[in-house]
Amino acid sequence: MSEKAESTGMDLLKEIANVSGKSGLFRILKPSRAGVIVESLDEKREKTLIGPTARVSVLKDVSIFTDGEEESVALADVFLKIREVHGEEIALPVKTSSEKELIEFLDEVLPEFDRSKVYVSDIKKIITWYNLLSKYTPELFAVQQTEEAAAEPAAEAAAEPVKEEENEA
Repeated sequence: MSEKAESTGMDLLKEIANVSGKSGLFRILKPSRAGVIVESLDEKREKTLIGPTARVSVLKDVSIFTDGEEESVALADVFLKIREVHGEEIALPVKTSSEKELIEFLDEVLPEFDRSKVYVSDIKKIITWYNLLSKYTPELFAVQQTEEAAAEPAAEAAAEPVKEEENEA
């Protein structure tokens, strides 16, 4: 994961998982003897016990294959790029979009993605996951904005005393 992703709330992706065979994303709450307790990222916030045999993919460990020098790009970096380009929500409808539209979407965000290893179903997941995370865990993206906003008033405050000293002299 890049420094840019680490400076945002993207490290929270270690608490978010996809469970094979279940739709949506889940926040990992705590491990138990019988598996792991998760909470769905939706309006219901349903808590569920996921058994030890279930395939759970933590989003922090997911990456997208590329053709460039690096073999893959962390999903967190892709999400940040999507935020820069598309804002809070991706308006592209996953179910009704053509394969060409979906590929063009990812090409706009990550031009070097490996077209032989990244399938249309993967692109649909990226869009769906991004929209879920943006809606139900906005803190993933908000940390960077908060730091920038906090830096601006500090810079203004530092500039004000200088102006006062000039007036006194």
